[in-house]
Amino acid sequence: MKFETKCLHSGYTPKNTEPRVMPIVQSTTYVYDSTEEVASVFDEPTKSLIYSRFANPTVMAVENKIADLEGGVGAMCTTSGQAATLLSILNICKAGDSFISTAEIYGGTINLFSYTFKKLGIECIFIDKKSSDEEIMKAFKPNTKLVFGETIANPALTVFDIERFAKIAHANKVPLIVDNTFATPALCRPIEFGADIVIHSTSKYMDGHAVQNGGVIVDSGNFDWTSGKFPELVEPDESYHGISYVETYGKAAYIIKARMQLMRDFGTYPAAHSAFLLNLGLETLHVRMDRYCENAIKVAEYFKKSDKIESVKYPGLEGDEDYELAQKYLKGASGVISIVIKGGREAAMRFMNSLELASNEVHVADIRTCVLHPASETHRQLTDEQLVAAGIEAGMVRFSVGLENVDDIIADIEKGLAAV
Repeated sequence: MKFETKCLHSGYTPKNTEPRVMPIVQSTTYVYDSTEEVASVFDEPTKSLIYSRFANPTVMAVENKIADLEGGVGAMCTTSGQAATLLSILNICKAGDSFISTAEIYGGTINLFSYTFKKLGIECIFIDKKSSDEEIMKAFKPNTKLVFGETIANPALTVFDIERFAKIAHANKVPLIVDNTFATPALCRPIEFGADIVIHSTSKYMDGHAVQNGGVIVDSGNFDWTSGKFPELVEPDESYHGISYVETYGKAAYIIKARMQLMRDFGTYPAAHSAFLLNLGLETLHVRMDRYCENAIKVAEYFKKSDKIESVKYPGLEGDEDYELAQKYLKGASGVISIVIKGGREAAMRFMNSLELASNEVHVADIRTCVLHPASETHRQLTDEQLVAAGIEAGMVRFSVGLENVDDIIADIEKGLAAV
């Protein structure tokens, strides 16, 4: 990403025009030399920038970086992780279609899938990720367009068997979409295990500092859209000069359709400054993820020894039911731990209210340690049955280990448990 700079009075152009820090192109508009040039760009938007509702140089630099990190052919940033989830599915689903999702996913995503998509005429078929291949195959319908899962489920902390679900999805000629928020490409690259589309809430580990919301969709470029199940990617798009995305853009058909069609209409594109802040987080991602994992395993082991903890869920712990899957897919199990405190809801709330270093907040995957009680906070919109299906118990606390000194974190936990 090069930006030419000139000294205002001398006309001198320095040789080193590559800035060390990524510039912020704070503009909605781009200037053209002629009306013909503008017309040609509207005929073929990938030729140049049109408007910052579609693309912006700063945001595009971050998109390219994330695509490289995940091993994809292209990426599109959004204003939130929810927007990324929404658009990733709407890009290939319409009224009358269905898709399959594991039940152990983020509560906000369950709400989107169960209610909002239902209003749009799109059915989500929830399945237990522990179901046999045969049982999962039975969930498919002629109108099923994709399979969805989270690499590390939030807040259940189960690990998604990417390779298995990719094979099942591909046997039914549909893509696998994986939410890789908790793992990040530093710990897992789902495309290498067969995922076709990867999404993130960049508000979490990618940003790391809780300074702004964001999301991203990454296209692997590997899925064959010409099976007959996805005519909107193959047949002419009348809303865009009759263009065929597969014919014109090949491997990047999915992500370019998402930008030219959905981003055009929904306008959920982040500002340049937001992308600049996200890039600062990306520059330290691998260093931070190592520290999160290092701290979390020590905290998880401490929880496991406490007689006030009913259970500890952390896939990095030996003996965890997903330990083997974690060894297969992850280079580390992230910094999020799920615990169930003896005594249920009231005991869990006393524990949280007694913490001093850890903050009680509706966030996770921050540089600071934070805690959340899903049953009464983020997942309170779910029924008791949905809570159980999502792997959430009344006494469950989501403990997001930060980058503080691990001894200080454990000392804070001691204070909290003393109140239980």
